[in-house]
Amino acid sequence: MSFKNILKKTWDFIWHENSLASWLVNVILAFVIVKFLIYPGLGLVLGTGYPVVAVVSNSMEHATNFEDWWENNKDFYLVKNITKENFSEYHFKNGFNKGDIMVLIWRKPVNIKIGDVIVFKGSLKDPIIHRVVRIYMEDDNYYVQTKGDNNSDSRQDELKIPISSIVGKAVFRIPFLGWVKIFAFDLINMFIGR
Repeated sequence: MSFKNILKKTWDFIWHENSLASWLVNVILAFVIVKFLIYPGLGLVLGTGYPVVAVVSNSMEHATNFEDWWENNKDFYLVKNITKENFSEYHFKNGFNKGDIMVLIWRKPVNIKIGDVIVFKGSLKDPIIHRVVRIYMEDDNYYVQTKGDNNSDSRQDELKIPISSIVGKAVFRIPFLGWVKIFAFDLINMFIGR
């Protein structure tokens, strides 16, 4: 059998055959292409090892419109000298939801500003995505403090985040697509008993 015939049979099996085996091969190919080609390619273009992240908690959700949300949360921000006018100009001023996908780019630490939504490595296994509420210098090093918009205060591990822990800045939101990852991980965890 010639190499050309092998390629034609493989192509037909993958794209034209309606069998469970063909479907499984398609799923595996899709996973391999996304995991080893698309994701690293995006990372290279966007300058971060985390070009896209799925939002897996509701810590950035706003359950109401901006006006009502601000009235319920303003005390924390006003103490930080963040006014309603400041916040209304922030990217993602209305937060985002569990199950959203966030596209990240790398920003040099000097380009991170209060109000930016960043992803950082904290005390949890997975990276955390929250809003910068303070930038400060201590012992000649820059640090940021973040807070989830839906949280009443900053978590302990986000009070003094070293710049080296930041992996990217959120620039674009794709609603709901992250639920695919959340459901897949929940399913896997259910079977392996975590």
